Amino acid sequence: MLLIILVLTVLILIVVSPFFFFLRGEKTMKRFRKTLILNVSLFFGVMILMLVFILTRRTEAAELSAAAVSPGGMQYIAAALAVGLGSIGCGIAVASSASAAIGAISENEGIFGKTLVYVGLSEGVAIYGLLIALMILFM
Repeated sequence: MLLIILVLTVLILIVVSPFFFFLRGEKTMKRFRKTLILNVSLFFGVMILMLVFILTRRTEAAELSAAAVSPGGMQYIAAALAVGLGSIGCGIAVASSASAAIGAISENEGIFGKTLVYVGLSEGVAIYGLLIALMILFM
């Protein structure tokens, strides 16, 4: 448990620390781009390392016992985050695309089908979050 807390703390520090360095110095667009690139590369680097760590632990656990493993606490948290954040993203996307679609339809009623596709695509984000949550829990 202490290891998980330590890893999460390091992950948060790695992701947040570049912006503290940006705020301490001169605020230019070039420096902001460098900070953003560093932040994104650190974030995805840590995510890849964590993915490798999780996959190797899962294969070790599968080798040790062939019995079915029930989902643990972290899996429930991961599934809840996948559904929750996917739904929040879906709500934001539908709010902006639906309002733009209504404005476009009020000017030209012939584009109703095209605007409906964009609203439907943004609703797919919540479905993807739900699918990921089911994969986390049952695979």
